[in-house]
Amino acid sequence: KWELIEGIPYAMSPSPTFFHQEISSKIHIQLIEVLKNCKKCKALFALDWRLKDSENNVFCPDNFVTCKEIPGNFLTEAPDLIFEILSPSTYEKDRLIKFEKYQENGVKYYIIVDADKKIAEVFELVSGKYSKLLDARKDKINLELNDCKINFDFEKIWG
Repeated sequence: KWELIEGIPYAMSPSPTFFHQEISSKIHIQLIEVLKNCKKCKALFALDWRLKDSENNVFCPDNFVTCKEIPGNFLTEAPDLIFEILSPSTYEKDRLIKFEKYQENGVKYYIIVDADKKIAEVFELVSGKYSKLLDARKDKINLELNDCKINFDFEKIWG
């Protein structure tokens, strides 16, 4: 599995650890649950997002929510919410490169999860720039996506 950023391929290896997968699963399950009554938004994971104005950028977020139609086998519009779970091999890419690209492409919420420290940094796009909403540990946060509201409980992903 690869991501392509500015034409530079990034190997997504080694594969995620058990702990990383467990956190990702808990995020996904909670997103599915909180979005069950939302007709527009879908919770997904490990699906390519190909920027439609550039063949040089293909991302594969750990978990995300999109409230737009997916016209084919991959995403071409910016997700509304992205969770990236840090690992030693992705730390710099997630914090710097993806942070900048997600911001430039209009991802409304970007959540960087540090599973080892049991903290999630929650950013919201405000006037084209990310603003940190909070460092979540045992917090609940309400996120608004189009007609849907997500009440996400971070405490549920650590246990």
